[in-house]
Amino acid sequence: MATEEELFASVDALLEEEPHLPPPPERARLREAAGITQARLAAAMKTSTQSVKNWENGRSEPKEPRLSAYRRLLDGWATKHPAHGAPATSVPAPATAPQPEVPATPIGPAAPEAPGTETAAATAPVVAAVPAVVEPPTGRPAVEWRPATSKAAAPAADPRFPHGPLAVLDGDGCAYGADGIVLDCPARTVPELVEWTLKESGLGAPKLHRNGKDSDPLIVLTAAAAVKLGLPERLEGHEQRRSLRLPADHPVVKQVAKAKWQLTQRGFGPWARIYRKAQAGQRQCVQLAVLSWDALDERSWPGVADMEPADIARVLSVYATRVITPRGSTAVSGLELMTALRPPTRAVQDRATGNWVSGYNPGSLGTDPMDPAPPEATAEHPVVINSGWTGGFLNEEAYQWVRDVDLLSDEECTLPHAVGLDLNTAFLAAAARLVVGLSAPDHFHAPAFNPKIPGSWLVDLSHIELDPRLPSPFTPDGTRPTGPAWYQTHTVAYAQELGYNVHPLEAYLRRESGAYLDPWHDRLKTAYVDTLADLGVTKDLDDRQFLAAMECHKQTDPAMAAVLAAIKATVKGGVGKLRERPQGKSYKQGERWPALERPTWRPDIRAAVISKARVNMHRKLSNMARMTGLFPLAVLSDCVVYPSPGESPLDFLPYAASGKPQPGGFRLGPTPGLAKLEGVQTMLWAVGLMEQGLNPARHIKGGDAVLDEGE
Repeated sequence: MATEEELFASVDALLEEEPHLPPPPERARLREAAGITQARLAAAMKTSTQSVKNWENGRSEPKEPRLSAYRRLLDGWATKHPAHGAPATSVPAPATAPQPEVPATPIGPAAPEAPGTETAAATAPVVAAVPAVVEPPTGRPAVEWRPATSKAAAPAADPRFPHGPLAVLDGDGCAYGADGIVLDCPARTVPELVEWTLKESGLGAPKLHRNGKDSDPLIVLTAAAAVKLGLPERLEGHEQRRSLRLPADHPVVKQVAKAKWQLTQRGFGPWARIYRKAQAGQRQCVQLAVLSWDALDERSWPGVADMEPADIARVLSVYATRVITPRGSTAVSGLELMTALRPPTRAVQDRATGNWVSGYNPGSLGTDPMDPAPPEATAEHPVVINSGWTGGFLNEEAYQWVRDVDLLSDEECTLPHAVGLDLNTAFLAAAARLVVGLSAPDHFHAPAFNPKIPGSWLVDLSHIELDPRLPSPFTPDGTRPTGPAWYQTHTVAYAQELGYNVHPLEAYLRRESGAYLDPWHDRLKTAYVDTLADLGVTKDLDDRQFLAAMECHKQTDPAMAAVLAAIKATVKGGVGKLRERPQGKSYKQGERWPALERPTWRPDIRAAVISKARVNMHRKLSNMARMTGLFPLAVLSDCVVYPSPGESPLDFLPYAASGKPQPGGFRLGPTPGLAKLEGVQTMLWAVGLMEQGLNPARHIKGGDAVLDEGE
C-alpha cells in the first residue's frame, strides 16, 4: 500500500505538469460556440491567426504563458458551452474577467467576420483587444471584447503585412515580432523558414514611395535558432567579419539550392538574402540576420545582441517603422533608404504603343552607375589610373583640428574647465535642402563661380587670412591652404561669403541638380527627434531641463537608446557608403570593385554633405568668437571643446537679455544641428593633451587619454 509521502510526491508531479488542453476539434468547437473568430482569438492571445489554426488542427501546441491562458479560456467556454447539450455548471464568477496578454495598441482594424470564419495569416489584420467586465441582465459578469486604445493611435497596418516588418526566431520555434506579437514557426530547415515567412508569417513592410518596392520580410536568428536550422553557431575565419560567409559546399547552402532558392553574390553571411525571381510582379525574397555571426554590430546596436528575443524584436521593429527594415549594417540601411525614398524608376506610358514601361524617375540617381570626375574619385579608381590623372583630389573631410598651444591666452589657461559640445547628427543637418548633381560631370576651364551649381572647383584660396585661433574652413586639419586645390561648391561659396573674390581655374560641374537627400533627411530627422522624445528629451524643454534629460536618457529605456544609436549610425554610415572603398587584400589599383556598379556610389554627394557640415561648423565658431570672445581649443568632426568658467555649456553659450539663445552660435536642443553636452574635463587636462599633439575633442567624453600615446 502506498505511503502518504509517495502519494503526495505523485500528486506534486501531476501539479508540475503543463496544463492539458482538450483535443484540437474540441478547441475549434468551443471557439465557434462562443462566436469568436480565429482572427479575434489570435488578437486576444497576442499571436497570429495561423497559430490558432495550428492549435485547432493539431499541428502545434501553444507554449507558456499562452498555454495557461488558452487553457483558462477553453475551460471558461466549456463551462458555458458543454458538449452534447449537457447543462452548464454553475461556477463562481471572478471579480474581474481574465485578461489574456494583448498588445498595448491595435495593430490594425479588423473587418467584420461571421463566427467560425478562417482568415489566412498573410491577409488577416490583427486587432489588439482588452476584456471589459459588463453586467448582463442575469446579474452575472461576462466578458465583452473591445478594441484597445492608447494615447497615441498607431497607424493602420498594411493588411498584407499584419504582423509587422520582421521577427526574431528563437530555438523553440517562437518568432517574436512587432508590438509583442509571437508567432509559432514550425520550420526546421532554412528553405522551410523561407517558405513559412513568405506564405504564412504575414511579415513585411509597405514601400516608402509610390514608385518603390515593398520591404522584404526580415527574420533574425538567435544562436539557438541558427543551430536548429543546421547553421554553425559561430562563423569563423581569418577574413574581415563582414566578408565571412558559409562555403558553397555547406549543407545549408546545398539545401537552399536544392529547393530552387538563390543567394545573392555576397552568399550566406551574417546578412543573407534568399530569393526566387518575382512571379506575377510579386517579389519572393527573405532577409536573414544571424545574431551570433555579429549581424548587429555593437557600435551601431549597443547591447541589442544580448537582449531577449522580444526586446530585440522591439528595437528592430521601431527602427524598421521609423527608418527602414534593416538590410545589413546601418551603413547599408542608410544607403538603401536613399534609394527607397528616391526610387530610380517609375511607370511611364510609351507614346507609340500606349503600353506602360519603366522610365527614369525625376530627382533620382537613375539605374546606371556614373563615373566621377577625376578629382572626385579615389586614387585607385579606374578613372584616375586609366587617365593618368595627377591633378589632385577633393579633400572635403570633417574637421580634425587642435589649436596651437602657443595661441592660448593667459586668461584662457586660468579658466577651470574644458567643456565639449556635440552637434546632433551634423551630417544629417547638412543634408537638408542640399542641392547635389544628378547628371554626369562636364569639364570647364576658367569658369565664373556660381554658388548654385554643384560640382568641384580648382581654386587658389591661400590668400585668405583668418584668425589663427580658429581652424581654416577650407581644410580638414584647419591649416591655411598653400596653393590651388579642389573644393566642393559649398567651400568655395563660403570663401565668397567671407568677402573674398574667387577665380576658379577649372571645374567639373553638373548641369542637372536637385535636393536628392531631402526625403532622406526628413525621415531620419523625424526618427531621431521622435526617438529622443521617447527617452524623455522633448522639444518643449528649456536648456537646463534639456541638459538634465540628456544626462539620463540612455538609462530611461535601453531599447530605445539602442534605436537612437542605430539612427545616428545610419546617418554617418549612409554618407560614408557614398564613397565606399575597395575591400580585400586581392584588390589591385585600377580594377573596378563592386560598389562602383551601383548608382549610389557618388563621392561628389558625400563631399557636398561634409563640405556643408564643416562650413556650418566654422560659421558657428566665428559667430561664437564675435559674440562671446571665446575660441575653441579643438574640433573633431561634430564635437568642439571650449574653455569655460563653469562645468555647464550654460556658463559660456551666448544668451540674450530675455534669456533666449542668441542666433548664429551654438544652441542646445534635441534636433539635428543643435548641440548637446559631450563631456567636461579640467582645463589642465585639455592643455596637457594639446601639448602632446592629442585632440581633447576625441577624449573629453571619457577623459581616459594617455598623454604619452599617439592618437
